[in-house]
Amino acid sequence: MDDADRKIIEALLADARVSLKDLAAHAGLSSPGVSERVRRLQERGIIRGFTVDIDPKVLGYSLQAIVRIRPLPGKLHIVQQMIQEIPEFCECDKVTGEDCFIARLAVPSIEQLDGILDKIADKAETSTSIVKSQPIRRRPPPLVVRQNEE
Repeated sequence: MDDADRKIIEALLADARVSLKDLAAHAGLSSPGVSERVRRLQERGIIRGFTVDIDPKVLGYSLQAIVRIRPLPGKLHIVQQMIQEIPEFCECDKVTGEDCFIARLAVPSIEQLDGILDKIADKAETSTSIVKSQPIRRRPPPLVVRQNEE
């Protein structure tokens, strides 16, 4: 990935709907050149997609929670499928350690949260933390891999 690719990605991170003309101007390339680079970035898996950032609160999901989930013996795949099928689970990571999953839920109320957790209670142990704020929103890693600074 060179500087032009980084400029393209930076511009797309700021606004995924930026026009090719504006993207080309930002990267210092022609529109066809930028189009080809974006296509190659997608083919290489660097750009996985273009998305919309939605504020859950505006949609009525005033409560977010982080849930650590430890499936009971033999229930890992069942719990994973349940998490995938419950739309209020916005994110989920399969992790090492005592818990198998760390998931983020968006719900309108504590009652709704309880109802969702009750669905998996007979298949997993959970530990829930309510999100008070999000000082760092989901963001990509730096576009340049930093070498060990010694």
